[in-house]
Amino acid sequence: MSVWSGRLDLSQFAERPRDLLALVLALAVAGYIAWAISQSPQQALQFTFNGLSVGAIYALLAIGFTLVYSTVWFFDLYYGAAAAIGAYGIFYLRSGEALGGLYQVNDPAVNVVFALVTAGVAWWAIREFYGRRLRERFGPGSALGVETLIAGGLGAYMGVVLAWPNDLNVLFAPAIGLAAAVLFTWMLRRTVARLVPRPTQSGVPVAAAIIGAALGVVCGVALAHAGGSRLYLSWVVSCLLAGMVGLAFYRGLYVQIIRRTNSRLIMLVASLGVLLALTALTIIVFESAPRPLPDVFGSTPWQVGGATIKGFNVFAIGVSIAAFIGLLLLLKKTAFGKSVRAIGDDEEVARVVGINTTLVIAIVFFIGAVFAALAGVLNGHDTAIQPRMGLIMLLKGWIASVVGGIGNLYGAIVGGFALGLIEQFGIWNLAGEWKDVVSFVVLILFLSFWPNGLLPRR
Repeated sequence: MSVWSGRLDLSQFAERPRDLLALVLALAVAGYIAWAISQSPQQALQFTFNGLSVGAIYALLAIGFTLVYSTVWFFDLYYGAAAAIGAYGIFYLRSGEALGGLYQVNDPAVNVVFALVTAGVAWWAIREFYGRRLRERFGPGSALGVETLIAGGLGAYMGVVLAWPNDLNVLFAPAIGLAAAVLFTWMLRRTVARLVPRPTQSGVPVAAAIIGAALGVVCGVALAHAGGSRLYLSWVVSCLLAGMVGLAFYRGLYVQIIRRTNSRLIMLVASLGVLLALTALTIIVFESAPRPLPDVFGSTPWQVGGATIKGFNVFAIGVSIAAFIGLLLLLKKTAFGKSVRAIGDDEEVARVVGINTTLVIAIVFFIGAVFAALAGVLNGHDTAIQPRMGLIMLLKGWIASVVGGIGNLYGAIVGGFALGLIEQFGIWNLAGEWKDVVSFVVLILFLSFWPNGLLPRR
């Protein structure tokens, strides 16, 4: 819209009435929000906070959804099931703490299935990352044995963790201690390498290893005695399981479909089947009634400016922003990020120049599923969970992506928070059940007037 001599030139709107209608709608929304704030500033503050807290969940969904879509240009409907796995994973591991253990669940068949998935994903990952080195050093037969042994051990470890969730902190203590020892050793060696001249570093590796091992033992022992950490460790387990299932479906199903048919439509139908099948299995294992998750930190509400605020919701907003920044740095500052962008531009060219597209895309599917599971975890602690929650969360993540600008990572987080705020202010004088109606009206309006979203992909 141009400005000439202090007056607006509306001639372009006469030629393009759809743009005029879009402008009228935008002004109407701005006027409605101004009116709502003038009616009750306290209620407006409450709705703003509610919108930001639920928008954080939508943003996580949209970020992971956008990452997968902008890489392979495919709508993976498993994404909704991943959100449900995240939420129900918490319930499965911590059901003994919800309502006095009324809904305690632990199914050996479920434990075996996830143990096998873990072993299969671990075996594939070891072969992709270290298979060549192992074959060169030990020979093909011995390398296969080593890979199978390590993968089987990790699968058995996951099975034990799922079978005895009440000892989660004790079972995780060795793994966390080992990870901490490696991290501290690496940090010490890097620090000394920068501060001490190289000729005087002869004893540094040994000393760093001893100090790192000692600190790792301290971390492991502290975790083993921290019973309150079990709930938050279950977050890690649930997100990892969702990510591994997503990676397994990509390698075991989607890759085979692409090789045989090269059809994104058939992949879409297959992912719909995955979503429906996992939803049905969730109903079989957990029944269809809504279930609660245990209380988390920050559940006690605060009163701020007449609005009721929970510390956990503030935490959810922070998690969403931190996850966005972390993913952005990963994509902008690492070789992996460059590979992801190259595949998104042209997968065939990326393969020709030597990028292992199968490996990179598999990691993208894993990360996307982890984001969805994390959104499911945060949502589950805020409301009761139910088996069909995955479908609703899938749709909300997609709508948020459309609002922000599908394919644009910045648009994903903007669209998530924008959708949350629009939902809340849209039900100012309506019942809460109207939120979904508001969301789908927003989707229709954006597809009609702003199909590229608020921040179009460049």
